[in-house]
Amino acid sequence: MEDIRRVLAICFRDGKALDSIDVERILSLDMEWLSPNDAEIAVQSLISAGWLTGEENALTPSIDITGITAPLGWFPRPTRLVNPIPVQLDGVTSVEEIVESTPIADAVVKPKTTESEIDSADPRVKLAKRLTKFIAKTSKIEIAEVERRANRKQKALAVATNWMCLALVAKEQGIEMQDIVNALAVR
Repeated sequence: MEDIRRVLAICFRDGKALDSIDVERILSLDMEWLSPNDAEIAVQSLISAGWLTGEENALTPSIDITGITAPLGWFPRPTRLVNPIPVQLDGVTSVEEIVESTPIADAVVKPKTTESEIDSADPRVKLAKRLTKFIAKTSKIEIAEVERRANRKQKALAVATNWMCLALVAKEQGIEMQDIVNALAVR
């Protein structure tokens, strides 16, 4: 965790939100810690693990980075950035612990999304129904069960989109991820 904290403190030392491409540039070209491809993977992984929050064009650290320093000559282990551990939230370190420690009465219920919100949001949202059916058919699980699992992940992760949670369900079921990536590719 200390590697990630230091990386975030270095990247966001100005205290301003950054575009995901700017964070990738800092990790790869400025600091030369990662290749450009690995930097892209690292940024997306840090978002998924909860270390970075916000829109892709305005990312900020989800932790307080004031007072965090790095020794002269220090550099992070690339694997810790490409495969980060989930951010620690009040002593809870994993998604499973978050789900298990949240009483059902305290669960956040998200309002239904309206058609206008879907039209203005991420275009992958429109693919969620088709993706749900594909996962159910491929894994031989009922559609309702796929939706339940995706909803559970979405409640636990809070900032993850429905289509991302469906992709996580597909990965758990051993479905070839390249098929899911291709289906979600926005052209």
